[in-house]
Amino acid sequence: MTKIRALATTFAISVAAVAASAGPAAAAGAQTLTVPDGISAGIMVYDRNTNSVELQYNAHQQFRSASVVKLMIALDYLETNGTNVPEVDLVQLQPMLRSSDDDAASYLWVKDGWETIVQRVVAKVGLTDSAPPVNRGMWGYTAISAADVVKLYDYILTKADPAVRDFIMSNLHQSTKCGDDGFDQSFGIQSAVNRPWAVKQGWSGFGDTPDPVCSPANPVPPPPGTLPGQPQTQARTQQFNPAVVGSGERTLATTTDPGGLDLTRRAMHTTGTVGPCDDKIMVVLTLEPVGTTWKDSADRITALTSVVYHLSQWP
Repeated sequence: MTKIRALATTFAISVAAVAASAGPAAAAGAQTLTVPDGISAGIMVYDRNTNSVELQYNAHQQFRSASVVKLMIALDYLETNGTNVPEVDLVQLQPMLRSSDDDAASYLWVKDGWETIVQRVVAKVGLTDSAPPVNRGMWGYTAISAADVVKLYDYILTKADPAVRDFIMSNLHQSTKCGDDGFDQSFGIQSAVNRPWAVKQGWSGFGDTPDPVCSPANPVPPPPGTLPGQPQTQARTQQFNPAVVGSGERTLATTTDPGGLDLTRRAMHTTGTVGPCDDKIMVVLTLEPVGTTWKDSADRITALTSVVYHLSQWP
């Protein structure tokens, strides 16, 4: 098939629809797609109905997770503590999954064992590219790959206890337009693919103040009684030192970390499922050139996600 020049040229993405009866697996392909100069990308689309990887590129390349690690935090919490979640933790888990609440993630990160969260998930799910952050407090510097994130979603959907699956996926299906920190998280899958979808986004290196600020702050609010109230918010911030524990997402480092992750470029990731039965798992991880604006990055990953999705629909 001919080369699709929907975006500016640099590197090719392998595309395939090869059966993988053992679950998500690598695939070889003949179609190609081009993406903008200066972007590093890790991409995979997995069809759960046919057990096949439909599209992949750099599927095992490591990226810093940013907020995508919140999937691991939620999964580990629920499998360790059960799904009868007390209110004090429910008001952390729900906004963390729906609106990417960083303080909630930091609270749960410390509460459940810091880097041991990632270690347990890696061992249980069988992840091969993921690793805890070198700086144990910076959960957003967890190493992930597109292939591992696909495997993580597949585990949640097919192997986790149904109550765990339903808790995580129901919250991801209610992902809000605006993140808890005021950044507009409606890029990628949210804008490129028609509902139904469930998403967990991630971004890193864009500073403290969104420009512009996303509004309204929470256009798809959780049910009454589930938003974090002031007492809980005060209590959770007393459980961790923000100077020691956090996403690491606000600023850029000047070098890669000792584990080899690129912390110098801005990261934007879109991950999730699409289809009425969470039929396809889509993961698009990107690193943008230093200085890329939020809007430019969001526009580019959305355009890339749109083409990736439509290309994966081809027979």
